[in-house]
Amino acid sequence: MKYKDYYEILGVARDATPEQIKSAYRKLARKYHPDVSKEGDAEARFKEMGEAYKVLKDPESRASYDRLGANWHNGQDFQPPPGAGDFQYRQGSANFDGMDFGDFFEQMFGQQTGWGHSAGARSAHMQGQDHHAKVQIDLEDAYRGAERTITLRMPEADDSGRIVQRDKTLSVNIPKGIRAGQTLRLAGQGGPGVGGGKAGDLYLEIDFRPHPRYRVDGRDVYVDLPLAPWEAALGASVSVALPEGAVELTIPPNSAAGRKLRLKGKGLPGKAAGDLYVVLTIVLPRADTDAQKDAYRTLQNAFDFHPRAR
Repeated sequence: MKYKDYYEILGVARDATPEQIKSAYRKLARKYHPDVSKEGDAEARFKEMGEAYKVLKDPESRASYDRLGANWHNGQDFQPPPGAGDFQYRQGSANFDGMDFGDFFEQMFGQQTGWGHSAGARSAHMQGQDHHAKVQIDLEDAYRGAERTITLRMPEADDSGRIVQRDKTLSVNIPKGIRAGQTLRLAGQGGPGVGGGKAGDLYLEIDFRPHPRYRVDGRDVYVDLPLAPWEAALGASVSVALPEGAVELTIPPNSAAGRKLRLKGKGLPGKAAGDLYVVLTIVLPRADTDAQKDAYRTLQNAFDFHPRAR
């Protein structure tokens, strides 16, 4: 059997602190997560480093693993040290998104019964894993609050204790005023507990779907408002559709393209509500007929205007 150097897999020294090990794992997890990585071996690397972190983050399992150091040489086949069969591989609360844990330990110590427990080991009561996912909602949901049904593909333990991916449908309450990047905690919707332990939690990171009209920056919302040249030049009263309903907006005379009109408190609701900014754009009518062309020539003659003078 081949020895796996978990320290090398995570790229840390053998005397690394728990904080250094955790930091290294998080950095690699972001790089090799199968949902985002374009590396050809991302899934295998992600599973391998999850297994390494699973062992090294726990002081007891790390100590048992370190005792193997004198029994291997350059990846050669080797025999486990005496007493290795009593090793108890414990389920923690880290998030590994559905991998089988302890493949190396399971091969080495053998006689596994259930999820992560060696034969003869005392049963343990441990909380299940916390799981994390990102979900997209409509901007209007954040303005009004909503209840949405979502389906996530989540890791679960089957009857033999192996981790498999299964669809899970949940009803989620979207609170009014939630921002992109905020997290919702669904207690008890994470991984199942071990030995009667309670289930972990599910953390949902909120993101907004791209909107055809609105742009969001924190709690502030931006919308473009097209104007005819005469509306921008002479001023006008224009109806503007907003997430909470239409409003009549007064356009000041001589408004230039790009000007922002601020509607205080009309952004995302909250203890300190954001603002909504109406960004003016000017749309020129086409000159397709002779009469339309004459109208533009009249406009040209009426103004001593040189747009490139500056």
